[in-house]
Amino acid sequence: MSSLEAVPPRTATRGATARRQAMLDYIIQAGSAQVDELAERFGVSRMTVHRDLDGLSDQGMVNKQHGGVTTRSSSVFESNFALRSHIATREKQALARAALEEIASGEAVMLDDSTTAAELASLLPSREPLTVITNSLESIERLKAASGIKLITLGGDYQPRFNATFGLLCEQTLANLRANVAVLSASAILGTTAYVQDPAVTQIKRAQMAAAERRILLVHSAKFGHGALHRLADLGEFDLVLIDAGLTDEHRQVLDDAEIRYRLIAI
Repeated sequence: MSSLEAVPPRTATRGATARRQAMLDYIIQAGSAQVDELAERFGVSRMTVHRDLDGLSDQGMVNKQHGGVTTRSSSVFESNFALRSHIATREKQALARAALEEIASGEAVMLDDSTTAAELASLLPSREPLTVITNSLESIERLKAASGIKLITLGGDYQPRFNATFGLLCEQTLANLRANVAVLSASAILGTTAYVQDPAVTQIKRAQMAAAERRILLVHSAKFGHGALHRLADLGEFDLVLIDAGLTDEHRQVLDDAEIRYRLIAI
């Protein structure tokens, strides 16, 4: 039985909430699906599917497009944090372990709002004592009980989709701080340029880069070859780019030709 077949095909009797969760599970596994496909699989009308997808879209879980739906980010759409945390988990954990090797006890470490940085947060107690500066509530949650971690939380406007804070207050706080290293991720990599979909997220990531002596970018290989709406930085602005070993030879050659400092990480 395939992984897609493991999702129960008919859930109309469970109620809308359970059906939407089952539908989301199916779309995550498939990557994308058509409305007619979902209607047949879940035994409901196309109108019901559209209502379910509208609900999931409003939560930032899926991106409706062309008579179907996808969980993949687009140039202007960034998935909900909860959804992104279930995508490429093994790759993110491997990148987090590699980033941990670049951090020394006693340093001040800045983490962005990404799910990859949150994976690193779980590992940071092994480098105690540390000061950790972040706008990510997920990273704060993972570190709040660590006695050897001094947490500096960045205030601002809370955005549930990203489970993090942004805005002027967050940016002003960053302007008065200085970290040894900032660890960030990006939504997409096109050529040697990193991009992010949301302008508020982009602004804070740039402020975090400006507030750190060293900058490390953690990026899943599947993000290469794609663009997003807002330019974050050229990869050459990072002291190190960590990428999982799934990077294609073509994209690796682009990095080599530009003399980008990067390392491929085995999963």
